[in-house]
Amino acid sequence: MVIDYIPTILWFLGIALIIKPFVYKQFGLYSRFWSYASSREALLITGAVATASMMVSLIFLVMYNMGLIERLSKSTLLIDALLSLIAVGGVRFLPRFLAEGIGRAKTGAEARDILIVGAGDAGALVVRELQKTENLKMNPIAYLDDDPEKQGAHIHGIEVKGKLSEVRKFLNENKVDEVLFAIPSAPGKLVRKIADVCRELNIPFKTMPGVFELLSGSVSVSRLREINLNDLLRREHVPIDDEAVGGSIRGKKILITGAGGSIASELCRQLVAWEPAELIMVGHGENSIFQIMLEMSQNYDQMVIHPVIADIRNFPRMQLIFNTYKPDIVFHTAAHKHVALMEINVSEAITNNITGTKNVVEVASTSDVERLVMISTDKAVKPSSVMGASKQIAEMIVLNEARESGKKFSVVRFGNVLGSRGSVVPIFKQQIAAGGPVTVTHPDVERFFMTIPEAVHLVLQAFSMGVGEDVFLLEMGEPVKIFDLARDMIELSGLELGQDIEIEFTGLLNGEKMSEELWYEDAKKQPTDHPEVSRLVPENRLVGGELEKVIKKLQILAEKGDEEQAVILLEETIPGASISTTLPPDFTAV
Repeated sequence: MVIDYIPTILWFLGIALIIKPFVYKQFGLYSRFWSYASSREALLITGAVATASMMVSLIFLVMYNMGLIERLSKSTLLIDALLSLIAVGGVRFLPRFLAEGIGRAKTGAEARDILIVGAGDAGALVVRELQKTENLKMNPIAYLDDDPEKQGAHIHGIEVKGKLSEVRKFLNENKVDEVLFAIPSAPGKLVRKIADVCRELNIPFKTMPGVFELLSGSVSVSRLREINLNDLLRREHVPIDDEAVGGSIRGKKILITGAGGSIASELCRQLVAWEPAELIMVGHGENSIFQIMLEMSQNYDQMVIHPVIADIRNFPRMQLIFNTYKPDIVFHTAAHKHVALMEINVSEAITNNITGTKNVVEVASTSDVERLVMISTDKAVKPSSVMGASKQIAEMIVLNEARESGKKFSVVRFGNVLGSRGSVVPIFKQQIAAGGPVTVTHPDVERFFMTIPEAVHLVLQAFSMGVGEDVFLLEMGEPVKIFDLARDMIELSGLELGQDIEIEFTGLLNGEKMSEELWYEDAKKQPTDHPEVSRLVPENRLVGGELEKVIKKLQILAEKGDEEQAVILLEETIPGASISTTLPPDFTAV
């Protein structure tokens, strides 16, 4: 009879009400927000219920064996465990089911249809949040993903309906109001490809940062996707011949001028890999030299480093430094590089870029220096700016000394460097983070670009191949429009041009070209042992006494402050030069 089990039932309820709440509390079931319950919480509930039921069953079996309970059905213990699991789990997962159900139910006709590119963790997270968050009014309709195992699968009720290569076909065949790119680790080339398709079809496109990017802090407070500079470079990376470079550097004393700059700092970092004997880091700015010195001493404590504060315009100081440290190799990177600033500081451009280079080259030539490599720029070809003209004269100084002395002195010429201080990328980043507008001088202005590591690779490669009187070039691919670069940065940051941020055109700066050139027409490019590096021979340039005469005139004009006559002399001296010295209208435009 059932009535015979009433004492057992009462005992069971009493023990269960004492044991189970205690066990559940120990497992943390009363301190969780169950609207976000997951498989981890399901395992937690199973463990808690199993532990509590086993303890209750054990107590009951002991009481039954002691005769305290007369009747006991062992199936009751199993039924209790199953009912407890259903009850405890059901009550706790109900808030999540309700939250997801309500979120999905409220995406009505006014909601925008969203295509999710990427069905990984990030894509699933996006869909789940869109389904739960009513006020977003965004309705995920499908995923696209290249994983063959996911094709046709459903994630949070949304089907994977194709591969990334089918994005154009899907957008043409379906109503899509917006595309959300949810592959945080994807290269910029892939992001740009999807973005270009969306732009052609006039469909809004956004990217999202990864959860790990947010946690690690690689995404800024403004929640912009962190831009990888390699994403902006529309070509493959430049390889390097480690054996050739290493054999030329190992065990040598290396002096770097302008060592606190972007290129020179990276040069210091990369040189360490080839085990030079010493690094002599020469720079005029004490803060930048201190920073690279601190970094090098912390990361490469076995490296012998000499931080030297000096101005390359001071010839006796240069002599003292070379006599003291006796370098074998010189990388000459010190220069004023900002076009707009040099337009209104002509004397500084002459004394630093020309006189300073002459000092370094002369001292290196009379010392035991084996090789010297000078960093130059595409702005030195048919210069339209004082900065470019001063770098062309500096090139002539290096090449003339190589011709007269027979030493392995060379020039490396390349375009703009992405991410260097004062370059377009930091400026655009600041403008994007501030909400815009992003300022571009002209919609058609274009430049050659490379990354800082690439620039250093080229310098090292040219250094290893130099035989003297060389001008080396990197095959930099096609020039990139600054407008396209700005648009790429906006989209790679997860924003939409025209909706989230604008681009404004400010007009060309004085001294600025629409496009740059890397060599003169009369020069011939010759291949080298490296597939991405070319050698130029010959180029029109001054040599010997004729060059010396021009340099002396420029120095006298700079000392007098007669910048107008200095510009005229530069223009008359350099082939194809066309230089202006009017104050630029906007220093923030790029």
